[in-house]
Amino acid sequence: MTERDDGLNRRKVLECMTWAGTGVLWTVAGGVPTSLGIIDEAVAAQQKGFTFLQISDSHMGFDKPANPNAKGTLEEAIARVRALPVKPSFMIHTGDISHLSKPSEFDDAEHIISQARLDVHYVPGEHDLLDEEQGKLYRDRYGRGTKGAGWYSFDADGVHFIGLVNVVDLKAGGLGNLGAEQLAWLEDDVKGRASSQPIVVFAHIPLWSVYPDWGWGTQDSERALSFLKRFGSVTVLNGHIHQVMQKVEGNVTFHTARSTAFPQPAPGAAPSPGPMKVEDAKLRSMLGVASINFKQGDERLAIIDTPLQS
Repeated sequence: MTERDDGLNRRKVLECMTWAGTGVLWTVAGGVPTSLGIIDEAVAAQQKGFTFLQISDSHMGFDKPANPNAKGTLEEAIARVRALPVKPSFMIHTGDISHLSKPSEFDDAEHIISQARLDVHYVPGEHDLLDEEQGKLYRDRYGRGTKGAGWYSFDADGVHFIGLVNVVDLKAGGLGNLGAEQLAWLEDDVKGRASSQPIVVFAHIPLWSVYPDWGWGTQDSERALSFLKRFGSVTVLNGHIHQVMQKVEGNVTFHTARSTAFPQPAPGAAPSPGPMKVEDAKLRSMLGVASINFKQGDERLAIIDTPLQS
């Protein structure tokens, strides 16, 4: 991310704002993100535009020391969603709904998330495909009308949304993979669309190389992104790494979301990725949700990351 030389380390300021729970409003215009202010301005933007939410990595069934009550923190996240002053149009869940792909875990997640009273669009994480039939439980619940392992697209308020699956046959610590069939479908899906139409892509594992040594990237993402180069506004939303990171490459803004279950270490800050135990008082400041706003005519998106607790 480019930092402006304005006498302050902009990144540090924004990190502090997010940590404090004030929420940072990002507008994305011409591929360049700009911070507009705190949560009050975010609410004002929501009132003028089209808003949707992203949650990720709920890990229903997780009960280890990093968070013995992942069910409770998902309930807190959904309570925050219900309390929003402006009701979002829908919600996107970027994978790892469950921890071990058990029917009871999917049941618990569905019961809690349904309380938001929003339509929800899902893509799977690797933890959702652990059943003996390699994801049949996930596909039976969430895969109606999708292609292949669960990829699909839809349109809402002038924005084209594309849900991708990059966790099939994932090896431990390995990079995500889309595969030839899905890539061919993606190329065909965007063919013929006006380059002025905003595009939102969402998948579980990041579509940029956050930290390949930990498998935090997708090996054939460059091919996928090549189909989107002609579009003026592309936003890619991911989960998997359980922390907020953002990167801009030309017309594409990449954004990863917090988990609602547990944090993970910063890239390279530990011997390996995985649930990170922090002080109990600090946990909820490292979990949260994101809301995304699109204002018709401006072709820009605003992303607001909000921790469960400041």
